[in-house]
Amino acid sequence: MEFILLATSFSFLLFTIFSGAEVSATVFTLQNSCTYTVWPGTLSGNAGPVLGEGGFALLPGASVQFVAMPGWSGRFWARTGCTFDEFGNGKCVTGDCGGTLKCNGGGDPPVSLAEFTIAGGVSNSDKDFYDVSLVDGYNVGIGIKPTSGAGDCQYAGCITDLNINCPVELRVVDGSGKVVACKSACDAFNVSEFCCTGEHATPTTCAPTQFSVMFKAACPSAYSYAYDDASSTFTCSGSDYMITFCPTGY
Repeated sequence: MEFILLATSFSFLLFTIFSGAEVSATVFTLQNSCTYTVWPGTLSGNAGPVLGEGGFALLPGASVQFVAMPGWSGRFWARTGCTFDEFGNGKCVTGDCGGTLKCNGGGDPPVSLAEFTIAGGVSNSDKDFYDVSLVDGYNVGIGIKPTSGAGDCQYAGCITDLNINCPVELRVVDGSGKVVACKSACDAFNVSEFCCTGEHATPTTCAPTQFSVMFKAACPSAYSYAYDDASSTFTCSGSDYMITFCPTGY
């Protein structure tokens, strides 16, 4: 089953006049390649428009599209094991955002994140920045693929299922004992060395740990800890993006 959902408000028109020049918007396509339903959550930064009203259900094999104007920033993630009533109240086993279908905040860790800052200038030579982050842990594989544009435009993501080999001390299990998420070391132990806080709050004092190294080895193009910028932040100009949950390849 596949459906397309387009933002309809004026601020999401594909083309608009910005400072006297025509600039194109960015189209995000979210694809559920998992064998189960996920409930994507969305969060917008800088008081930008909230895409998809913050959250919705996405059946296996389904896709959905959103349009964001230049300058938009935000994140997407997958919630799993959700149950909501007719009013949109409920709970998710992973990635929950306040017990509501339509998130008004970020997802509870551990959660895999797709993060974007879309170029805000009038020229497509301005760069978008994007990444997949496991800094808040991992629940579902996620990938970002630029579908057009110019520049480096590399694939970013985590294809490996980290739940399979998650260390015992980082595991999150559901009621049946199945591992459904893998915590970050910061979330599990809450110490400055793992959280890059306090005396470890700079790139020179916060080094990779045995846990972040494990995440990085499994998912080389994803953020494994807070200062993992060099190999985890990507740029592209004038592109649309495919965001896939449970990707099976690049």
